[in-house]
Amino acid sequence: MIYVSTPLTAAVRERAAAVWGVEGAAERLHGGEESAAYRLDGHVIRIGPAGRPAAEAEWCHAVARHAAATLPEAVAPLPTSQGTTVVVVEGRPISCWPYVEGSWPDAGRPATRTAAARLLARLHRALAGHDPGPRPVPAFQESGLYGDPPRDAAGLDDPGLDRWLAAFHARHPRRQPLHGDFYAGNTLARDGEIVAVLDWDECFVGAPELDLAAAALEWGDDVAGPSEEFLAAYHEAGGTAAPLDEESLAQLVRHKLRREYAYFHKAARAGVRHDAEDLEYHRVRTELFHRLRP
Repeated sequence: MIYVSTPLTAAVRERAAAVWGVEGAAERLHGGEESAAYRLDGHVIRIGPAGRPAAEAEWCHAVARHAAATLPEAVAPLPTSQGTTVVVVEGRPISCWPYVEGSWPDAGRPATRTAAARLLARLHRALAGHDPGPRPVPAFQESGLYGDPPRDAAGLDDPGLDRWLAAFHARHPRRQPLHGDFYAGNTLARDGEIVAVLDWDECFVGAPELDLAAAALEWGDDVAGPSEEFLAAYHEAGGTAAPLDEESLAQLVRHKLRREYAYFHKAARAGVRHDAEDLEYHRVRTELFHRLRP
C-alpha cells in the first residue's frame, strides 16, 4: 500500500504551536493514503490533502466527537479556542488529536475479529440518535449507493447491482452516521485489546447495514469474502444494523468493492504508481466482485 509523503512543514508546526500549544520532536506515524499524521509528544498533528474543504473535515470531526462522548475507544480531535477542530495551512486542513499508544490489530485472529465486531456494534449504538445534518461534500462511498450508476467505475458496470441497491434502500429506510472505513488499519490495539477507533474522514449518513457488510469484508478474507463470525458477533452485541441474508450481504460488499475499484483508478490518474502488491490486491478484489454476484 502506498502512503502519502506530505511533510510537516515549518508553517504547520508554527500554527499547531499557536493554536494547540503542540511542539517538540516529530515522528511520522505509519499509514495514511490521503492524510499524514505526526506524533509530537502526547499529540498527533494530522495534515489532510490539499484542497479538502475545512467544512467537510469539521463535519466528520463532529461525528467523532459525538461518538467519543459515550464510546471510550472513539478518538476525537481537540478543539481550538473558537470551538472548531480544523485550521487551514498551505491549503490543507490541519487537526490535532490525542496520541493513543498501540498498533494495528491482527484481523486474522478470531478473538480480534469478535472484539472488532462488538466495538462496531457499540459504535453504531453510540451514533444511532445523532443527526449531524447534511454532509458538506458527499463521501466517496456514496457514489452509486442509491442506484445511480457510478461514472468513475465504468469497468465494473452492473445494472443489476444498481437496481438492487435502489430497492434495498427503499426497503431499509433507517439512516444514521457511519464510520465509513472500519478496518484494522483504522483501529489500534494494545495488550491484545482494541483501544482506539481512528480516521473519521469517510463518515457519512446511511443505512448501518452498509458499514456492517463492509467491515465484515475488511475483517474477513480477501479471497473467501466477508466473515460470518464478524456478523454473528456484531448482532450478538446488539448493533443497529438488521441481519443480512446471503444476497444482501453479497451485494453490499460488491458496492464496497466497486468503490475500491474506482479509488484505485482515481489514484492512478493522480500519478500514484502502484507496486506489485497493490496490483495483486486490486486483481483479487476485482475478482471477488465478480465471484460474489448473486
